[in-house]
Amino acid sequence: MNNQNQNRHSNRNVVWKPFQNLSAAVLLACSAQAGAGVTNPVIGQLLWSEEFNGTSLNTAVWTPSDGNGCQINLCGYGNAELQYYSPNNLSIVNVPFESGTRALAIQARSQTVGSNVFTSGKIDTKGKVQVQYGMIEVRMATPNIATGLWPAAWMLGVSPQTWPRNGEIDIMEMGHKASVRAAAGNPSANNFVGSNVITWQQAACVPGNESCAASTAWQTKNWYVPATSLANRFVTYRLYWDESQMRFTVVDNGVERNMYDAPLPVNSTAMQAPFYLLLNLAVGGNFTDAANPSQVTAPLPGTMYVDYVRVYQMDGKGQVKLGNQTVPEAAGKFGVFTDTTAVNGKLVAGTSSDIFLWNGASSGAGSTPPYEGGNVIAWAYTAPGQWFGGGVQARQARDLTNYRNGTMRFRIKIPANVSFNIGVGDTYTNQNWVNFPANTTTHGLVRNGEWAQGSIPVSTLLGTKVAAQSLLDVFMISSDANRLPASTFQFAIDDIVWDSGSGGTTTPTPTPTGPTWVTQTSATALQFSTNTGSWADVHYTVNNGPQQNLRMRLDGTTNTYTAGGLKIGDVVRYSFTYWDTTRNFAVDTAWASYTMK
Repeated sequence: MNNQNQNRHSNRNVVWKPFQNLSAAVLLACSAQAGAGVTNPVIGQLLWSEEFNGTSLNTAVWTPSDGNGCQINLCGYGNAELQYYSPNNLSIVNVPFESGTRALAIQARSQTVGSNVFTSGKIDTKGKVQVQYGMIEVRMATPNIATGLWPAAWMLGVSPQTWPRNGEIDIMEMGHKASVRAAAGNPSANNFVGSNVITWQQAACVPGNESCAASTAWQTKNWYVPATSLANRFVTYRLYWDESQMRFTVVDNGVERNMYDAPLPVNSTAMQAPFYLLLNLAVGGNFTDAANPSQVTAPLPGTMYVDYVRVYQMDGKGQVKLGNQTVPEAAGKFGVFTDTTAVNGKLVAGTSSDIFLWNGASSGAGSTPPYEGGNVIAWAYTAPGQWFGGGVQARQARDLTNYRNGTMRFRIKIPANVSFNIGVGDTYTNQNWVNFPANTTTHGLVRNGEWAQGSIPVSTLLGTKVAAQSLLDVFMISSDANRLPASTFQFAIDDIVWDSGSGGTTTPTPTPTGPTWVTQTSATALQFSTNTGSWADVHYTVNNGPQQNLRMRLDGTTNTYTAGGLKIGDVVRYSFTYWDTTRNFAVDTAWASYTMK
């Protein structure tokens, strides 16, 4: 499904065509010599299931998407999709065409939200449920997809590495382009369903496919073509998975059929790690023949139903982990590039990080000696009027949520008349930059041409979109596009350290200056307060999850509400609506955020 809302994924269409000049041997192709483990498995106990029998979606397990990708700086989710995903398009209902069955309903609609003229739904279990090996089974029914609808049940690796290094498993997806269905004899879109596995492969690093995404679906049979349309009837999709093989099947009217002609070999360590689950119904995009709204012919509203998702033990293998398994970097000092500064965690260039110089036409190796220790990032700018830039990139993304309330410090030696930017980037492709103008002291950096230290608050460095829990580019420097250097010079960076400040172990005592404030009352609870003297509501989200809207308790002149079940590192965004008794109208406050310590 390839969707940057979950990890950093590139455009889906790069999977299909960049491999024309490659031999089949370099792809994740099917193996005729595969063993019998997944072809004749022993299915054991049920490890976990979601039956979708409740009155509403269980948000302790599933997180609904809310946006069109623009909220993470990736409009169309990297696939040029046309829909806005809304929690309002998700419900648990009685299935109209199968009496007695209750299921998740994901509905695509002709409905305008902002610049999007379609809405639909998507849910995932990221940070809540992770699966590794076993048999994963999804019973679902798709609507009449015609041209434009793109239903999918899929999985993404929980590794913080960027897509496709973290791996993608598409258990089922429909809505393929006619050119793809042609290999199966030109069936209709409702009579064609496929599966796919995507990983990073060196041989796939070709022009036009800079992500190096390799697809098992490339020039390989990976589909099932039923005699009867799949629209509005249930079939069961299965993934059999162990450390060496994967097999995809469809159970239709009691008969199980393989998608691929033979099991797939697991030839990437990404496929040996835990994955989380995703269910969605996209509208349009590069995967389909609907590049714009006018090309969507599917009758709307169209509803995809999911009866259940189940995970079984297979041949004694398989496990399901609940909760967030990502361990943030410990609070304190985290070294990005440093030798002698005392830190409790650090990156090492060439081992756990890489240093990149982006524009070799304008810059090269410099000769500035280190500020401390024996290593330095030293460059020479040699082409006046051209841009320069580079940075330190972690080989595996880092969770620095414990540093949200801290600072990032760095030493730099650069001429005072050079304006430059310092930035960071996450695995979702979000970036944020802080400008350091020429001849001006900014964030403590004295501009005299000698070694000096800048200290940027992490909240400023991250901005509004960069995800501290999934940072990849942990330090970047670039020229100021509006003030490119007019002469050559040498510059160097050293001793780059993130500092959490308090160490993350103490809870600050707030000063209730009003009219609104928050207080962390324990490691798991955050209290919202107002002193407005009348009613007040609090609105909040946890880690960008569903928004809660609650009436606060009024005692005297103070309203309070305590949110529990939190944990260290959780990011709570909140705002208030309260009645201003002096001015006699309701006031909506600006959104703010607090990171649990």
